[in-house]
Amino acid sequence: MTAPEVVCFGEALVDLLPDRRGRLRDCERFEVHSGGAPANVAVGLSRLGVRTAFAGVVGDDEFGHLLARKLRDEQVDVRLRFTAEARTGLWFVALDERGDRTFFSPGGPDSADKAISREDAVAAPVAEAKWLHCGSSCHVKPEGQRALKTAVQRAVEASVRVSFDPNVRVHLWKDLDALRALCQAVFPSCDVVKLSEDECEVCVGERTPERAAERLRELGVRIACITLGERGAIALRRERWFRAEAPRVQVVDTTGAGDGFVAGLLSRLARDPDPTDEGLQRALELACSVGSAVCTRMGAVAGLPRA
Repeated sequence: MTAPEVVCFGEALVDLLPDRRGRLRDCERFEVHSGGAPANVAVGLSRLGVRTAFAGVVGDDEFGHLLARKLRDEQVDVRLRFTAEARTGLWFVALDERGDRTFFSPGGPDSADKAISREDAVAAPVAEAKWLHCGSSCHVKPEGQRALKTAVQRAVEASVRVSFDPNVRVHLWKDLDALRALCQAVFPSCDVVKLSEDECEVCVGERTPERAAERLRELGVRIACITLGERGAIALRRERWFRAEAPRVQVVDTTGAGDGFVAGLLSRLARDPDPTDEGLQRALELACSVGSAVCTRMGAVAGLPRA
């Protein structure tokens, strides 16, 4: 099999989307969609023509095998470990009138993705790729944190570039200091970091997007991106600032918009890892376009565009 250009490492989950807007308690039906931020990025990259592999852990159950099938259907090179020790993660999504979402997960920190281990990081085809993309949501346990650090270390040792989107889920962390420590350990090895505006303070201790980007640069991040929702995104590389507007769309569901942004950005950087300023500006604009497109459909992957 041809080597992947990007390896996505982390969680694959099932998102259960409601039949109406409002509180979960008022819903009657839920529809199964694939989710999990690194898995969503893998699908987005594959649809944009980038050879992509996904490595992670799911339950050896019906939903775990459903996720494997859905990823294979998207031409993603699937490197999943199926475990009988925990069940595949399920996330019920509630949508308000603006399409913004909240989550409820009955399994929470005990779902199969949280069983990711250092052995999974060693087994992932990191050294074969040009980029490693990862997050923090399945790395809440100490062994999971070792797994993330190992994957990043393997990438650095193999001269593979690192993309990191913490994709913070505050309710998964018993102690946010552990999340901050994990981010501080990973950031210096990253070529690209994407934070949403509401993650800036928890991850780098800065409230304003501009200061958060500057702090990421101080920590060694080569390209620091902060997404601003409907206002688009900013990026900082060395001393140069970049800004892109988000296309105006009819928002149905914001789930996965940030993952679409990352997929759009990495689809350009995978082919041109050291772009000119003009190239980086175009990559940022594409990232905003892909993120906006995701918002036009229900679920994290339905709106991901194809090349």
